[in-house]
Amino acid sequence: MSWIEISFETFKPQAQTFSDLLEELGAVSVSFFDASNQPILEPKPGKTPLWQKVKMVGLFPADFDTKPVLQALKNLLPNTSINQSTLAEQDWSRTWLEHFKPIQFGEKLWVIPSDSPPPEQTDAVIIKLDPGLAFGTGTHATTALCLRWLDAHPPLNQTVVDYGCGSGILGIGALKLGAQKVHAIDYDPQALTATLENRIRNEIVEDKLSVYLPEDAPKDLNAELILANILAEPLISLCPTFAALLNQDGNLVMSGLLTKQIEAVTSAYDALFIVREIQTEDEWALLWLVRK
Repeated sequence: MSWIEISFETFKPQAQTFSDLLEELGAVSVSFFDASNQPILEPKPGKTPLWQKVKMVGLFPADFDTKPVLQALKNLLPNTSINQSTLAEQDWSRTWLEHFKPIQFGEKLWVIPSDSPPPEQTDAVIIKLDPGLAFGTGTHATTALCLRWLDAHPPLNQTVVDYGCGSGILGIGALKLGAQKVHAIDYDPQALTATLENRIRNEIVEDKLSVYLPEDAPKDLNAELILANILAEPLISLCPTFAALLNQDGNLVMSGLLTKQIEAVTSAYDALFIVREIQTEDEWALLWLVRK
């Protein structure tokens, strides 16, 4: 499978804004390069590189209609060259692996490439990931918020739902931190494939992690925790679904929404959930709700 790559240059203060825009418009991955062709900098979660001028690269599926993306960028950057090219999956994978570095979340949780040596920390909890057809490596602020929440609140012996699982990073993290069972749900079959591949990569036994398309997921999971790192609009519409999947007093942790969208999302959940905590990083938010 091939990918569409859209690239352009901007200045450091605008880099995170354009990264968020590309993801909102459908990019499955956004990378930062130095515009002077120095090596890629692996940014800390939710942070932008230190270079003054940054090359932004957004990755889109081969069949994605990029016309709205190109038009939006041209409207915002009328005097900037915006380039589109086709990238073979194997070429992108090799580049991704070359620059993906171990990252720590909270006290114990680490995400590392599968061929990377383990961290020296003796009590480290390790998630191994490689590039695939679905994404989520911890470098975006919303994934980082969720991983740090998991590290601080290990779901010991709990049934967990990873809704919008992507690479499976959150569900695998939950299992590594003691969850009894994870049900991973995603609309994209490629995400389910990537999650299963990462289950094997992390040596998780088969019956600990199941994957489903939404229409195939069991309706009576009685879960103690739902993790949902998706966009605000689907989060709002999924309130009844999440309420049905959770047991009473179950925890719902949502991210993928902007801070300006907090009120709209929490309002949709008022009747069935209590807001326990709100965390923010840059323009992004994490909501921790409890089922009434």
